[in-house]
Amino acid sequence: QVQLVESGGGLVQPGGSLRLSCAASGSISSINNMRWFRQAPGKEREQVATITSGSKITYVDSVKGRFTISRDNAKKMMHLQMNSLKPEDTAVYYCNADIFTATMLKTYWGQGTQVTVSS
Repeated sequence: QVQLVESGGGLVQPGGSLRLSCAASGSISSINNMRWFRQAPGKEREQVATITSGSKITYVDSVKGRFTISRDNAKKMMHLQMNSLKPEDTAVYYCNADIFTATMLKTYWGQGTQVTVSS
């Protein structure tokens, strides 16, 4: 059974920082692409950042220069360092990854962690 678990969300003032983490566990052979998504109330889920197995990185324009995605393959973890946070960054943030088990490649989702940016 493969699981993705996010942590690190919370309440922060505008201009502040948070670091999200995503831990993968279970019968994992390898992890391909890893992504962070977010969903604000009343809005569609948005892909925020992607990091490939070869560490190629892409960001949505609205977070470029403020967010940094990284991964630790040995620990099966992914992080999102979020700086200069704005109220419009308020959302539930989800971890997403393409994971190989012994029998298949499947995309998994975490349960989400709330990020609230407010004074």
